[in-house]
Amino acid sequence: MMHIGGQVPDLEFDIYYQGAFSKLKFSDLVNKWIILLFYPADFTYVCPTELVEAAEYYEEFQKLNAEIVSISTDTMYVHKAWHDQSPTINKIRYPMAADPTRTICNLFGTYIEEEGLSIRATYIINPEGIVKAYDVHDNSIGRSTEEILRKLQASIFVREHNGEVCPASWKPGKKTLKKGIELVGKI
Repeated sequence: MMHIGGQVPDLEFDIYYQGAFSKLKFSDLVNKWIILLFYPADFTYVCPTELVEAAEYYEEFQKLNAEIVSISTDTMYVHKAWHDQSPTINKIRYPMAADPTRTICNLFGTYIEEEGLSIRATYIINPEGIVKAYDVHDNSIGRSTEEILRKLQASIFVREHNGEVCPASWKPGKKTLKKGIELVGKI
């Protein structure tokens, strides 16, 4: 299972993206932050609420040099059918990865053997391919894209500001801490 500080291997996988079938490798996203959104399955109830919320924030992620990739155990053909059938899912402009072999889900520890599905999880990976944050929870609980964006902003900040760290609920422009618990910046 991938963990904080782990190097993501350069896997290749099928995607449905911009109306076409294609392949993507993690190395294709070199020098970008990667947000992996693991979800149980297409044509479900909670998943479209999360995926469309991520689509609504997609430009904000792109401004931060980040790419969102959603991943389920469905095939790319099922992703296309869902995209074509659902006006909600049709709003998605980021790659939808297919993992029917469960390779990626197994690597990241999200695969639920008994169900043949992925658990709901989010991974933030830095431009060097290192896992910086992840969040895993029950499939009945939808995630917050605002919180994923906040975690990405904090990850970028600490990468660019050596020796500073972000306290609880930190947002850009708020005070940070230096090692030694000294507040830095404006309130």
